Amino acid sequence: MTLRNIVRVLATAAGLSLLGACATAPQPLQGNFPQITPQQAVGGTQAASPVRWGGRIVETQPKQDRTCFQVIGLPLNANGRPARDSTDANQGRFIACRAGFYDPAVFTPGREVTFVGQVAGTDTVRIGEYDYRLPQLAADVIYLWPEVREVEVVPPPHYHPYWGPYWGPYRRGPWGWWW
Repeated sequence: MTLRNIVRVLATAAGLSLLGACATAPQPLQGNFPQITPQQAVGGTQAASPVRWGGRIVETQPKQDRTCFQVIGLPLNANGRPARDSTDANQGRFIACRAGFYDPAVFTPGREVTFVGQVAGTDTVRIGEYDYRLPQLAADVIYLWPEVREVEVVPPPHYHPYWGPYWGPYRRGPWGWWW
């Protein structure tokens, strides 16, 4: 093994260890929480249980002394963020309330958010023509995740990573191949 290969292997190992360190939950979301979903909490058997729930905001409702969020619950990944690939695997809606004012212009519908708090009973909400019982969460922590903008990188046609945007090490000019 040459020195160049050794350096390459060490750099790769260092990069992977740094990426592995990024897979932990942010400080306010850390802890051990029971695996109770909002659907399970509607039964009321988990009242006053500490939970960590997250999902996408449906509606933000500022009230006189608190702000309540209606959220579609999604499974959380290893760092506590709602899993992006599980939009069809919702865990039911829930309402999370916290004292203070949270601006609906910032906490807009569709934004990903994670809450830590305790199950505080249920509330009935009207969705269309249906009265829907939702679990209510007394939130201690509200963590609004930064928006992720996905960019698709499309290489130019006939691109080869070593030879460039032409086929082969030679370039073709208007009069044929040249060196």
